[in-house]
Amino acid sequence: MHTMQSTLLVGPADWDATRMPKDEFLARTVALWRIAPAAAGVIVYGDRAHHAELAYLTHFTPKLEAALALIPRVGAPRLLVGGGAGMMQAARPLTFITGVQPLRNAGATVAQWIREQSGGGRPVLIGRPYMPHALHQEIAGALGTIADKTADLAALMRRKSPREAAAIGEACASLDAAVTAMRQAQRSGAGVTATVLAGEHAAHKRGAQDVRTLFSLDGGRTLRPFEASVEGAIDPLQVYVAVRQHGYWAEGFAVVTASSNPYVRGANEILLYAIKMIAPGRRCGHIARETNEAIAPLRSHTLTQHVMGNAIGLALEEHPLIAADSTDVFEAGGVYSLRVGLSDARERTCFAVAKEILADKGLSDDSYAAAEKTMGLESLVALVATVGSFSMTCLTAATFRIDPPAANPTPLAE
Repeated sequence: MHTMQSTLLVGPADWDATRMPKDEFLARTVALWRIAPAAAGVIVYGDRAHHAELAYLTHFTPKLEAALALIPRVGAPRLLVGGGAGMMQAARPLTFITGVQPLRNAGATVAQWIREQSGGGRPVLIGRPYMPHALHQEIAGALGTIADKTADLAALMRRKSPREAAAIGEACASLDAAVTAMRQAQRSGAGVTATVLAGEHAAHKRGAQDVRTLFSLDGGRTLRPFEASVEGAIDPLQVYVAVRQHGYWAEGFAVVTASSNPYVRGANEILLYAIKMIAPGRRCGHIARETNEAIAPLRSHTLTQHVMGNAIGLALEEHPLIAADSTDVFEAGGVYSLRVGLSDARERTCFAVAKEILADKGLSDDSYAAAEKTMGLESLVALVATVGSFSMTCLTAATFRIDPPAANPTPLAE
């Protein structure tokens, strides 16, 4: 899921040698040389929005400005950090690399670094898709064309080590704590904003580096970020939560409700069915198609009908995508985020028809045909009559300024 990026990454990101020792990163670098056997070194780019590859090789997460890692085949790596000399003290605890310097004159610095490497050869580049054009031009102007190995490294990153799996497990525990806190807040009568913030606070309390949330104000049809405080309570409340801990992500959808919900039960059953089908070598597209067939006669939710999951790790969305047209396969050691959402076509049609009738005073030919196909003529006539009756009641109440009783402020919703 794509969400709004945090303006400033403020969560704990110091390198912990007991959790992710230096040998773990050295092993990753050795694997990198196997996919770039002729390279004299590697230039790795990362910024606060796109830094999975940089973190994978250096543990460094840029908090403000971008960074470049210069990793030679022989010798000690360097880390060039944007933001000036004053940022060096804050940057050093974030990585095992001891050579941390300001990022200045990138082209000249990289050219001098490559001249210092023994054995000749050219460097390769990682992070090119996210690198600003001006920075890439500066480096290419100094070194010429550089092979991009971002996709090759991504293939290595899909297979998680035991330590990486443990970090993702802790992120999952914080995700669970966030959703549990939301449910408790809602039961206590909290409004939407207070409920979602209770979840974010619970995750941060467990040491989360970043927490991103979306929520729905229209019964789960669409999701939105925080734009203004929403004091009123909603039950059921559809939420999306993503938690980053120790550099690794976990995410999930949840329906926060005080009552039993048949759609939630159905989605959970289909999710378990999909999980049982996943095995190394199985095609992502096959799992997606089988899951969509299991959802019938309901339909997959708009947010999950095209992509129902993806690999996850240092990036919130990694490849492969779990989609009907995907030819990729699940890999041993991979970690995947799987999402199942259900939507009742009749309920969705009722909402669309009512919205169009009230806005346009009628239905277009295409809308009428689609609604009749989904609901049948008799049910469609009943729906139009209900919309007309309800709108008449609302107009009458508004015209004569009839206010509902204070003890029952929403009688028309009943």
